[in-house]
Formats: sequence, structure tokens, C-alpha cells
Amino acid sequence: MLGAITWDVDPILIHIGDRGIRWYGLLWAIGIYIAYRIQVKLYKNENCPPEWIDKLFIWMVIGLIIGARVGHCWFYEWYKTADPIQIFGWTIDYRNPYIENPLLLVRIWEGGLSSHGGAFGLLTAAWLLNKKVFSKEPKFHTSLVWIMDRLVVGVCVTATLIRLGNLMNSEIYGGPTDLPWGFIFVNAKPVPETVPCHPTQIYEMLYCIVGFVVTWIMYWKYKAYKREGLLLGVFLEIIFFTRFMLEFIKKEQGAFEENFFLNMGQMLSLPFIIWGVYLIIRAYKRPALP
Repeated sequence: MLGAITWDVDPILIHIGDRGIRWYGLLWAIGIYIAYRIQVKLYKNENCPPEWIDKLFIWMVIGLIIGARVGHCWFYEWYKTADPIQIFGWTIDYRNPYIENPLLLVRIWEGGLSSHGGAFGLLTAAWLLNKKVFSKEPKFHTSLVWIMDRLVVGVCVTATLIRLGNLMNSEIYGGPTDLPWGFIFVNAKPVPETVPCHPTQIYEMLYCIVGFVVTWIMYWKYKAYKREGLLLGVFLEIIFFTRFMLEFIKKEQGAFEENFFLNMGQMLSLPFIIWGVYLIIRAYKRPALP
């Protein structure tokens, strides 16, 4: 326990009655704003129509929040029930309160957002945005991948701040460790920690920062945006391959994962890892965009 850090930070920045402004929500907002400013810079560099920026911001924020919320509730909120049901001969002994009562989905203030769900939400929003807005401009070649190539640069910053928010909440951390930088999360829910654990939120912040630096340099120095899918592919490998490996030391987010060979985070990361490899290979096989 030598050198362990006792993490006793109040997750609420400003108390207002029984509630308040949480670090987590504030960092989400700052992350989205910084990502927006980055998109403004990239779109101006490529002389994109100015009205695209506002439309991009609205569509992406909606897609991100809905996807992150639905993803968390669908992927992680399963609990074992004492009253299993039979469907076509299958015994189902896990239930999900958000499926039974979908109105609970809107209660975002209670917490519960998934990075994988947010990724699916962004992809869905980007596809719809391109179909309904960007593809109508004849001067530009755009696609779902074209949008995501530019978006992921800012997403790295947003993801960094979201993981900082997880740290302030004392949540989504790793198992016990003897390393000198282990954190004792005394405000962890539902049970406070008494032994040092891996601060995996910091590990994830570090690889998100690496993702930003790499994609930023690739965009500006090497003009990687001219090879459609290259920036997105590299982003997917940095973020989701690292996430896949990190899950081996993270605590399970739900009891239903106990008997899984791979946990939910790893299973959700695999499709993105495979897609990333495909995009990188495809980017170098195709001619660069003018």
C-alpha cells in the first residue's frame, strides 16, 4: 500500500439543494464544446460550407447522448431475477428495467452513459446527416466515413474529459493493485474501496490523449484526410484495441458478466477493431482524394 493515493473527491462541484452541478456533466459539456471548435477549424481548412458546422454539431450531440444512454441501459443494466421466464424453451433469468419501463431512459441525471453506445449513436447520426444534408452538396465527396475521419480528432478530446469525469465520480476503475499509483476510491458506489485499485480512468485518458495527438498530426502534417477512412481506422485501433486490453484489469460493470469469456466492453470493442483494420488497408489501396 506504500504510495497509494486516497481518492476522496466530491463528485459534485457546486451543491444546489439536494442536487448540484457535477464534475461529470461539466466535463461532458466542455468536451463537446472543444470538439465543436476543432471541427470548425478542420472544416474551414477544407473550405466546407459554413452551415455544415451547426448542422453537424446538432446531429452529433443528439446522436452521442441518445446512443450513450440507450447503449448503457441495453448493454449493462441486466440483473438476475428470482422469477425467470420461458421463451421458446429458453430459460431467461436476467431482466432489464429499461426494457420493462422505457420511460426510465430519459432519467439521464441518475447516471449511466456508455462509450460504445455513444460510438453507435455518432455513427448513426453521421450516416443520417450525410444522407440528408452533406451529400446534397455536389462540390464535395462525402460519406459516413468522410464525416467520421474529421470527427474523431475532436472525439479524442471529449473522451479524455469524460474519463476524467469518471475519475471524479470514482467509477469504472480497475481491480486491486500493488503498484504505487493505486487509488483507494473511498467514495465508490455501492461499497467504498479499502484497498488500492488500478485508476483505469487515467489509463484511458492517456490513450485518448495519444489518439488526439496522432490524429491531429496525421491530419495537418501528413494530410491523412485525403485517404478516406485512414484517420477513422487509426482512431479505432488506438481507442478500442487499447480498451479491449484494458478490460482485463477493470472491474466488471454487471454481475451478468461473471461467466463471460470476454466481458461486454471487449465484445463491443471487437467489431470496431476489425473495422479499423479494414479501413486502414482500404485507405492505402484506394487513390487519395483530390
